[in-house]
Amino acid sequence: MSRLRLRVDENTRRFTRRLHRRYLLFTLGLLLFVGCMALLERAGWPRAGIGASFLIGTVLVYAGIGLMSRTTDEAEYYVAGRRVPAIYNGMATAADWMSAASFIGTAGVLYLNGFNALAYILGWTGGFCLVAVLLAPYLRRFGQFTIPDFLGARYGGHAPRVIGVLATVLVSFVYVVVQVYGVGLVVSHLTGFSFDIGIFVGLGGVLVCSFLGGMRAVTWTQVAQYIVLILAYTAPVVWLGLHQGGGLAPMFNYQRQLQVVTAREAELMRDPAELQVRAIHAQRADEARRKLRDVPAAMAADTEQLARDIERMRAEDVPLAQIQRAERRLERLPRTVPTARAQYERELAVALQQSQPLAGLARQTQPPEPGSRLNFLGLVLCLMLGTAAMPHMLTRYYTTPSVAEARRSVGWSLLFIVGLYISAPALAVMVKYEVFTQLVGTSYGSLPDWVHRWSKLDPALVNFSDVNGDGLLQLSELRLGGDMIVLAAPEMGGLPLVVTYLVAAGGLAAALSTADGLLLTIANALAHDLVFRTVQPPRASAIRRVMLSKMMVLLIALLAAWVATLRITNILPFVTAAFSLAASAFFPALVMGIFWRGANRAGAVSGMLVGTLACLACLACMVPALRPWLPWAPWIAGAGLEPMVAGGLLGVPSGALTLALVSLARAQGASGAPEVVDLLRQPRGGARQNPL
Repeated sequence: MSRLRLRVDENTRRFTRRLHRRYLLFTLGLLLFVGCMALLERAGWPRAGIGASFLIGTVLVYAGIGLMSRTTDEAEYYVAGRRVPAIYNGMATAADWMSAASFIGTAGVLYLNGFNALAYILGWTGGFCLVAVLLAPYLRRFGQFTIPDFLGARYGGHAPRVIGVLATVLVSFVYVVVQVYGVGLVVSHLTGFSFDIGIFVGLGGVLVCSFLGGMRAVTWTQVAQYIVLILAYTAPVVWLGLHQGGGLAPMFNYQRQLQVVTAREAELMRDPAELQVRAIHAQRADEARRKLRDVPAAMAADTEQLARDIERMRAEDVPLAQIQRAERRLERLPRTVPTARAQYERELAVALQQSQPLAGLARQTQPPEPGSRLNFLGLVLCLMLGTAAMPHMLTRYYTTPSVAEARRSVGWSLLFIVGLYISAPALAVMVKYEVFTQLVGTSYGSLPDWVHRWSKLDPALVNFSDVNGDGLLQLSELRLGGDMIVLAAPEMGGLPLVVTYLVAAGGLAAALSTADGLLLTIANALAHDLVFRTVQPPRASAIRRVMLSKMMVLLIALLAAWVATLRITNILPFVTAAFSLAASAFFPALVMGIFWRGANRAGAVSGMLVGTLACLACLACMVPALRPWLPWAPWIAGAGLEPMVAGGLLGVPSGALTLALVSLARAQGASGAPEVVDLLRQPRGGARQNPL
């Protein structure tokens, strides 16, 4: 036995050394590629050529890894053969975790909401501590392939497994749509393609990995993607810090920029030009409210007024381009009452935001207001519990060779993730420093190119207009969407174009890595757990199981791409909704299933259903059209809670309480497999029999 163990350990060490060499060469090749692009930029290569090179080069590497890792072996496809060393599982987990939300959204929400948005970093980081203590080692000891596998084995019967499948699909699909949206945003930024085309171009990179090689291909691709994204994220932070007078480690030394930002916030709040623009926006808000009181009359008045303006311009012989712009505005006026109402509501929301001090931006160092502290703490809790229950993350810990490696890989995951999370607050402050000191007050004729380019790419992300007609850009005349802060940061700081596209390639790597993991999780849940474990007896060959999972990957990817084309223009609310759903559906059933022998099938089924439905009831308040019909919507708003946060705060305790009460009430003749608890919690080194 000892000889066998020594042989296995030696094989593991040899495999790990081989991985070290390969990824060291990949890192050196990446740096060489960036250096070559920098030389080509200096030689006068066009912008489109550099962007296309970054897109094609990185996607080809990911595709090459996917092709080399293609497999039809069941264990390799579902859990990468359970031979991923802890350090590389940590890197793959970090890439899987640092999705479009973390890469694109974290610094953006810190820019918009100040350090109140640290709730995201605190919640996501704390969630990994829960994973290490409560879940990862026990699920690895259990073995098998998916989270519904565990639910089915622990509680017995088909019902827990089926509910687990449905919840996995719901949670993961909400999350994967956000990733596909990020893919479209980054690809359109890299290539100049339209957003919709960018989605389907980027989708090819997703499918090559998850479709061909399953978890094996996804794992080794995610390690490469982590190297790309962490280099891409930290490069502009270091460069901006040096440009703004900081040291070589600006993520730890940006107090000077923060002091300047704080002083400029005070100046802008009392600046006469800013006050004038805010007053104009307040008048526009009143006008939008008036239109909403009688939408048909407002539509007729708008059409009549614009037609008169066009006739006046023709009579006064104004330039033809000005007349054509007015004619295009007339053509774009809404033709139906619902579309007009939606437009007036958007105008009201924009006017209200721009009429606020600092155009609605929170002061960077302002602590949470007393009325928002519950929402802040609730957000931290929802993200922690959601992290600990996110199916695609937990599946990563099935891939390690042992329980000990699963524990260590959680520590490596935290170490690799912290590099981005300590950089995001610094980047938000440095971008705000650039906006406040270099952009605000600039004449409209001297606005930098990135402002015009991003406004054409997506007006929802960058929008500006000379409201008071003084020819200078005021902060209240500018709207920057949080989703473009990271991608545009290099251009804001005047960095070389190659850095801009390196950041975009990092954003693409983050979105692709998480999309790969989510698509695989959905497909495996439908094919492995629903079809071959529930609908049909498990007699199908391994090849047939894997092929069905691959077909599911393709179908889910296309559906997610179509939903993403509906333009979800704010990433983080949908991400928070996914985490609240995961916490409500899975956290009580997983943790109580591991640590309480008394939890049984009836309790788990009831708890998962109640928790999920309670969360969905709160999330329905995110849809404006549904709010008037939901009697609990005023209660959620009155408590100062966002619907996404309320979903987790209500769903988790209601699910846990239901699971406990029903389990106790049905203790006599309770169904389930409590002996699985003994297996999961056996002393280290105990016998590891298969619970199924």
